[in-house]
Amino acid sequence: MSVPRLELRGVSKRYGGLYALRDVSLAVEPGSLVALLGPNGAGKTTLFDVVTGLSRPSAGTVSFGGANLTRLAPHRIAALGIGRTFQIARLFPELSVLDNALVGVTFGGGGRRARRGPAERRRQAERLLELVGLEDKRAARAAQLSLGEQKRLELACALGPEPRLLLLDELASGLPPRGRAEVVRFYGRLRARGLTVVAIEHSFGLLGELADRVVVLDQGVVVADGRPAEVLASSRVLEAYLGDEE
Repeated sequence: MSVPRLELRGVSKRYGGLYALRDVSLAVEPGSLVALLGPNGAGKTTLFDVVTGLSRPSAGTVSFGGANLTRLAPHRIAALGIGRTFQIARLFPELSVLDNALVGVTFGGGGRRARRGPAERRRQAERLLELVGLEDKRAARAAQLSLGEQKRLELACALGPEPRLLLLDELASGLPPRGRAEVVRFYGRLRARGLTVVAIEHSFGLLGELADRVVVLDQGVVVADGRPAEVLASSRVLEAYLGDEE
């Protein structure tokens, strides 16, 4: 049996008497696409924060390819090969689109790509902008981009260090139908690159056809974990999203 790319064992995160995560166990296999779903406040982004070291768990362990991440600093976790995006894109707004991508290529993951020459790094940044459909915006300032374009630029930055695991936080949030359809295509491209991806989305339908597994959180607890069709039929999932109708 292969070692999971990402594994959480009994992870809890408590703020005073309130649990944001409670006894979460999860294993993500290499090369898989896992959709992490749940209503607002379910603990999805907190889970990403715990994995990437922005928040330490109150209990439990997090491992990446068998290496324990639980007490590592965020920059050391990134250097191991974990990239992520955020609900609100974190960019350098006054830098150009190309320069933002260059930051990811040069310094992301602890700077392990910085040994490449300037011309090679620029070519890599330009390839990433082409991947996310921003090659014609390379000279624009990041602050001039639309919401959807900023999310795509942050994705390019996250791909710069060539991570082995990518955590994507609501790429489709706030986008019109055309933008959401483009996000689905991005997920398909990431799968084709062999990346392991865990993606937070609110819409079940967005990743229902692409995801290998769907994990649903509600109030910090995993209430469903399985193939998309199985999870969609779960009464626990319907209750989490719609409430108890009885």
